[in-house]
Amino acid sequence: MNSKHIAKALRYKINDWLETVKDPIVASVIKRNAMVTGGAIVSLLTNEKVNDYDVYFKTLDSCIQVAQYYMNEWNMANPTKPQVRFDYTVLDRVSLVIGHGRGRGMVAEDGDSGIDDQTEPYLTEQIASENDEEPTKPNPLIDKPKYRPRFFSTNAISLSDGIQIVIRFSGPIESIHENFDFEHTKCVYDYKTNQLTLPAKSLECIINKELVYRGSKYPLTSIIRTRKFIMRGWTISAGQYVKMALELNALNLLNLETFRDQVVGVDSAYFMQAIEAIALKKEKDPNFELTNLYLFEVIDRIF
Repeated sequence: MNSKHIAKALRYKINDWLETVKDPIVASVIKRNAMVTGGAIVSLLTNEKVNDYDVYFKTLDSCIQVAQYYMNEWNMANPTKPQVRFDYTVLDRVSLVIGHGRGRGMVAEDGDSGIDDQTEPYLTEQIASENDEEPTKPNPLIDKPKYRPRFFSTNAISLSDGIQIVIRFSGPIESIHENFDFEHTKCVYDYKTNQLTLPAKSLECIINKELVYRGSKYPLTSIIRTRKFIMRGWTISAGQYVKMALELNALNLLNLETFRDQVVGVDSAYFMQAIEAIALKKEKDPNFELTNLYLFEVIDRIF
């Protein structure tokens, strides 16, 4: 898909989402501040299926407003399920607590995942055509509300129909991209300006399907993420793994907070079970010290 059609596809996707936002103030905040960056643009460039659309926000305040909206939507619609609230102990970013908050894990509304069937064919087929007329929107195939909150973590709020609101980082795109691990993920679409930016180095990596590590605060996540790229035919050199290992070496993964922070966003359901088990153990035994042996046992039991 070329850049013109990618911008058009992304604009349609956010417009479709905005139609479901009932609060006009929140809708206005999204219009002014929403940016799409990461894997969705890579998938559209390579004509692959989009798993989800990662939406970031230009300011912390706008990120808080959108998070508050979907937190309230979840809490009101699901009074018998674990409730979500802000974690005010975390500074300079949005962080949520789910339920009792011991593991600050996640809740999911239903068993759905990814993009619902009525959205993806529209984006990958109809909008990529040479006909610039706006195609007719597809009819919903299910009776559940579109773009409903399904999954909460300390990293993101996942909505149905493929929208993922990333709350871990906000601000100018340059500062957000400082936290991105691989070069190819740094293409960005700005909804307000309708501008798609495709950096030359990112395009080079995408064309060659090459993973180039640029540094990250979350090297463990980066190492785990390489699996999915390799399965899709990407390559990575030994040198890139050494770069990730050097950054990982500076972290103490036997510190529960560090471990939690490093694994949020990758195989979350499984890792959060491990974190819950360790946190419960520490609650029952204040003198408990986490060791590699215990962590290995928990991971082997869960995975």
